[in-house]
Amino acid sequence: MAGKKSEKKHCTAIILSAGQGKRMGTSVQKQYLEIQGKPVIYYSLKAFEDSGIIDDVILVVGHGQEDYVYDEIVRKYGLAKVRAIVPGGKERYDSVWQGLKIIQNGALSEAAKNGYVYIHDGARPFVDEEIIERAYITVNMYRACVAGVPSKDTIKIVDEDGFAVNTPDRRLVWNVQTPQVFETGLITEAYFRMMQKKSIQVTDDAMAVEQEMNVPVKLFEGSYRNIKITTPEDLETANSFLKKK
Repeated sequence: MAGKKSEKKHCTAIILSAGQGKRMGTSVQKQYLEIQGKPVIYYSLKAFEDSGIIDDVILVVGHGQEDYVYDEIVRKYGLAKVRAIVPGGKERYDSVWQGLKIIQNGALSEAAKNGYVYIHDGARPFVDEEIIERAYITVNMYRACVAGVPSKDTIKIVDEDGFAVNTPDRRLVWNVQTPQVFETGLITEAYFRMMQKKSIQVTDDAMAVEQEMNVPVKLFEGSYRNIKITTPEDLETANSFLKKK
C-alpha cells in the first residue's frame, strides 16, 4: 500500500565456526586466532549483534567447543543475540543443516520460521551493516541471494590436465562470498531434500537452492574487504584493515 511501510521480516543469522582451518598451519582454529586482540569470530558476531536487521543468531561450532565459545566469546563480549550454540558436522553443509534445524524445531520463535536466514562464515570478519542491509533488500525481492564481487582477474577454465579450454567474459564472473540469504522455508526445504541423498556435491548454500528447488539466486554487491581468513597472509591483511579502520 502506498505510503505504508512494510513490516520487517524476522531475520536469523547462522554463523559457521566449526571449520578446522588446516591451511592456516596453526594448532588454533582460524576463527579463534586474534586480530587486534580479539578472536576472528568476534568481528562477524559483533556486526550481526549491532545490526538493526538481525533479530537472533545461531552459532555453529566444533564438537566440544560449546562451553568455551559461550564463556570466552559470547558472554565475554556481551553478544545477547546469540540464542543457540550448537555443534556442527563433518562438512560445511552438515553444519548449516544443524543450524536450520534449530529454527525449524521452533527453538527460536514462530516468526523465525517464516522469515529470512543469513548464512555466514565466521572466518569473514568484515561483514558490515551495509552488506546486511543490501542482502535484506535483495532477498525481499528475489527470495534467495548471495553476496559477491565482480572478479578483478581474468578466469580460465581448464581441463583435467591443466590446459586452458575456455575464458569466460570477466564481466559475467563474480567471486562469491557470504552472507548467503534465503527465505527460511526455501533454504530449509532445499537442505531437507539434499540431506536425503547419499552423495552431496555442493560447495555453498546457493547450490542447494538452485539444484533442489530450481530457484534462481540473485547476486548482490558484497565488498572486496569481506575476505575469508584462510591463510596466514589473510590474517596479515585483516590486521592491516583494522589498523586503517
